[in-house]
Amino acid sequence: ARPGGTPISGRVSRLGRESLAALRARAAALDTEPALVELAEALRRDSRAGAKALADRCERRAGALGKERARLALLFAYRRQLRERGVRLVAGVDEVGVGPLAGPVVAAAVVLPDEPELPGLNDSKKLSRAKRERLAEAIRCQAVDWKVGVAWPGEIDRLNIYHASLLAMRRAVEALSPHPDHVLVDARTIPGIRTPQTPLVRGDSRDASIAAASIVAKVHRDAIMLQLDARFPAYGFARNMGYPTPQHMEALERVGASVVHRRSFAPVARAARA
Repeated sequence: ARPGGTPISGRVSRLGRESLAALRARAAALDTEPALVELAEALRRDSRAGAKALADRCERRAGALGKERARLALLFAYRRQLRERGVRLVAGVDEVGVGPLAGPVVAAAVVLPDEPELPGLNDSKKLSRAKRERLAEAIRCQAVDWKVGVAWPGEIDRLNIYHASLLAMRRAVEALSPHPDHVLVDARTIPGIRTPQTPLVRGDSRDASIAAASIVAKVHRDAIMLQLDARFPAYGFARNMGYPTPQHMEALERVGASVVHRRSFAPVARAARA
């Protein structure tokens, strides 16, 4: 049987016996380019009204799958280059939560296996919440190892947000076991680690391991903000994740800053002085 749905070969002559509704259901169940192309070719030999439209739809889906396959292949290009140089374990590192007024900055480090099954893997900012959460679960299940590092508001205020982000990244990398042979980082160089590393600008859109780290970090931080929302309901953390939305700014002016606000950030400092 052809992967991705009902096999097509040997059944072309029987398409005319199936209703178009049944053929549409069959097409919807296919999720590989060859199967969709083969069905489209068979449908073009079907004289019934609606068969051509369904064939067009199959070909469009096959084209979209091809583009997605090519995009995913590019996400593993840097890791392939490192493997060719003898590097075995490659970790991707990314952080989230630089811009919020409250809550921690969270980094993740992820070592993916040789052939992960992560359809739709992408920069966490380009994914819906539901897709992020599904992918985060798949990443955590399949990864050779993954870890998160957290820097809390007190550390952010003491170090500044840039250095606190690097601290969170270092904590995530240092917690990995086994330790990676090379680290790919989203647009940063992490101080204090001996592992060779490569910074990649827009790395969460260019490398699979960094994209995976961005997803794990984002889902982990969102879970923290939901917990903080239960403790500090006035600020709407469950909706704004600590970012300066109008509701959040109004709450800061009305009730002042909480202990999880970043007092080194200007809007919070103004609220604390009021």
